[in-house]
Amino acid sequence: MDRRFEAVIFDFGGVITASPFEAFNRLEAERGLPQDFVRRVNATNPDSNAWALFERAEIDAATFDAMFAAEAAALGHALEGSAVLAVLSGSIRPAMVRALDILAGAGYRLGCITNNVPAGHGAGMARSGDKADAYEQVFARFEHVIESSKAGVRKPDPRIYLMMCETLGLAPSACVYLDDLGINCKPAAGLGMHAIKVASGEQALADLSAAVGLTLA
Repeated sequence: MDRRFEAVIFDFGGVITASPFEAFNRLEAERGLPQDFVRRVNATNPDSNAWALFERAEIDAATFDAMFAAEAAALGHALEGSAVLAVLSGSIRPAMVRALDILAGAGYRLGCITNNVPAGHGAGMARSGDKADAYEQVFARFEHVIESSKAGVRKPDPRIYLMMCETLGLAPSACVYLDDLGINCKPAAGLGMHAIKVASGEQALADLSAAVGLTLA
């Protein structure tokens, strides 16, 4: 069948699962912190802060805990890194998992590029390898998964997208890419991928359906 794309590449947290930002906002409310404070901490010095270093596995969990706390304190509030990690595990979106199966059945190749951390388990954490685990059952659907904590490079660095294309043996223009962050969609689009920014599961599936010519929603 002649079609425009051959592969669909997904972010995990915020795409396959509900957005971790929702969990951050709940934590902030519980602690009496300004809304989006965690995102503010993580946006400060974004290539060298605790979050960036942890997603590249350049520091351990204890160091992240202390560094994040120091960064939060510098912005005027008390919040330990371990509390942020504890809420990272997002709920899986069943409709997105069904879409993976429909795509695979139609012959599309599936990949996943996820920025995660090498501690614990969940949408933003390293995989456990437990085949009975719900997350691992989703990861098993992908032909290839690139995790920042194992690759030593994280989105939005263009290299991580090119690593996926090289592994799949495809040009970027043959790939659709979905991510909930515009900053991560921009380099994918710049390389030639058809990038879809995910604002909600329903919107993502509608946009993806239009791109691949399948009814996914």
